[in-house]
Amino acid sequence: MSLERDIKSTIRQSLGLSAASNKGSLNEAYVVEPKPYSLKTEFLSDKTKRTRIDDFNESVKCLNGIAARLDTADRDGADSRSSEFRSLKDDETRCINDSFLRSKFFDNIDDPRSQITMDTLTFMRLERDWGTFDTWQRDFIACGMSARSGYVVTAYNMMLKRYMNHVVDSGCGLPAGTFPVIVLDVSEGAYYRDYLGDRKTYIVSMMKELNWDVIEDRFKKAERIAKVLA
Repeated sequence: MSLERDIKSTIRQSLGLSAASNKGSLNEAYVVEPKPYSLKTEFLSDKTKRTRIDDFNESVKCLNGIAARLDTADRDGADSRSSEFRSLKDDETRCINDSFLRSKFFDNIDDPRSQITMDTLTFMRLERDWGTFDTWQRDFIACGMSARSGYVVTAYNMMLKRYMNHVVDSGCGLPAGTFPVIVLDVSEGAYYRDYLGDRKTYIVSMMKELNWDVIEDRFKKAERIAKVLA
């Protein structure tokens, strides 16, 4: 039995689902493997770091469970007001955000030697679309302060052909046709233990340790996407 099939079987058993079902099989379900993290930043306490990593792992586990449930969910009974299928799709969006955006957040922070130079693609594109790098920073911080519980994301918009900052609250996805390049978790769980209500200090602290090498690679990928869609 392959590792993927074994994982799917384990998920099905944990959900109390039989090995076979006349509503479908697990063949269409996806399985996500959580990436291991060990954050070194001194701007967050060890307890906060452990809690956020544990929460990330739980989000991935939840996403896999939703994928398995969707595989056998009653599509004929789907309803816009209240149905199992609608609830699962809502939960899927939230867990995708919490899994993939949290992972991108972990990947693009935690660099104590954080430094961006004017000759990088990242700097040039941020200046092009905001006028100045400082203007991008102010807009990014404003988005972080505006979020209720979620993320602030700089992303390339394939239809508008420019980079934009977005507020992604819990349960809300990114606009269609966007590729995230910078992600910051601004949910209360990310900062409240260490900063109480001072979200702005937390945001600025995390931005001081942005990993611009990781972000530069994302900008290069976004540019390749832009060329394909040109």
